[in-house]
Amino acid sequence: MNKNLSKAVAVAVLAMGATAANAGIVIPAGDWTVDIGGNVNAYYQHDKFSGTAVGGSLASLGSGAGTKQNNINTGLLPSALGIGAKSRQGDFDVGFQFTFFTGVDSTGGLAGGGRNGALGNNSLNIRQSFLTFGDKSWGTIKMGRDLGVYEGDAILSDMTLLGVGSKAGPNGSSTVGRIGAGYLYADWKTQIQYASPNWNGFSFAAAVDTPWQATSLSAVSATGGDNRDMGFEGKASYEWAGDFAGKVWVGGISQKVHKLTATKSPTANGWDIGGKVGVAGFELVGSYYDGEGIGKTGFLTDGFSAAGAKRDSKGGYVQASYKLPVGTKLGVSWGESKLDRANAADRVAINASANGLVEKDRSWIIGAYHPLTKSVNLVAEYTDTKGKNLKVNAGDAKDKTFSLGAILFF
Repeated sequence: MNKNLSKAVAVAVLAMGATAANAGIVIPAGDWTVDIGGNVNAYYQHDKFSGTAVGGSLASLGSGAGTKQNNINTGLLPSALGIGAKSRQGDFDVGFQFTFFTGVDSTGGLAGGGRNGALGNNSLNIRQSFLTFGDKSWGTIKMGRDLGVYEGDAILSDMTLLGVGSKAGPNGSSTVGRIGAGYLYADWKTQIQYASPNWNGFSFAAAVDTPWQATSLSAVSATGGDNRDMGFEGKASYEWAGDFAGKVWVGGISQKVHKLTATKSPTANGWDIGGKVGVAGFELVGSYYDGEGIGKTGFLTDGFSAAGAKRDSKGGYVQASYKLPVGTKLGVSWGESKLDRANAADRVAINASANGLVEKDRSWIIGAYHPLTKSVNLVAEYTDTKGKNLKVNAGDAKDKTFSLGAILFF
């Protein structure tokens, strides 16, 4: 797969040691080289929920203690078909990319009636649609929709990108892996991005994004702000090869939320740092983020109180894996994401709400990933997720997920 193919698909293959990294369908077309690639995946998912529902928790999909669900659905990485092309024209490398994402989930049916079949819920989502131009001497400009810069390395290094992770069940196009339980979702953003050349392993990228509005998973949180102020994000990274190969990165994000309330236009800020190293079949990944107003799961989600005060956010994950001589990769991962109350008034509002608001989601994940062929990888995972409530004396939400399936790259 060339650099214009789905970054999520390509990096997932390489990160987990799968063997389909060069399986793109390359077609010469005059001055252009067209590259077609993607993935299809499906997993049997068994969930057991317990405890008390927590507003916004990854472990609150069930309806109460003892609830069980069985589904056959797509994992964290939606099934995808990517069509890209590149060409050298004068002094420029130019290219474009369209990637269509979907899932196998069709439960819910008409009016959520639980129907499985042709009339069930499903969606086609074009998460990548961008053009590029540049040169290896000075860098690349990207314009359109693609994966965000901030926390992008965190999700692309997550082993559950080949599997399921947290919040299985009938979720449409994908599960959440450990989004909201270790890192903030990088998301797919409309942006203008500059990416530098690679200077002996060092590179950086910066992007200007369409403004995001503050959203809420709880009635307690503020919702709104207009689309006046652009968002900004960037990262710098250093990568090296050899017997002890690795990568380190640091990044940041910032956006003013204009008129979040009648009197406040606060600014959300966040930073992250991470790295991964590998030697003799072992790989270790670590990532940490911190911010104010950025939220816990997605950018600006539950990041502010109803009065427009910032809530602090932080989280991270650690992951260790080992590739056996037969090709099977075994991995274990732990992470959590935490959201703090903004102030005393926010505490009162949360305690008065029906379900409260999630304080933190924490999960353990154990996985096995085996390359059956150069394109097909078998996956087995077990995830234990716990959501804690910010509401005083409220119970915790718990979810235990077992998943078994396969993902095919082409």
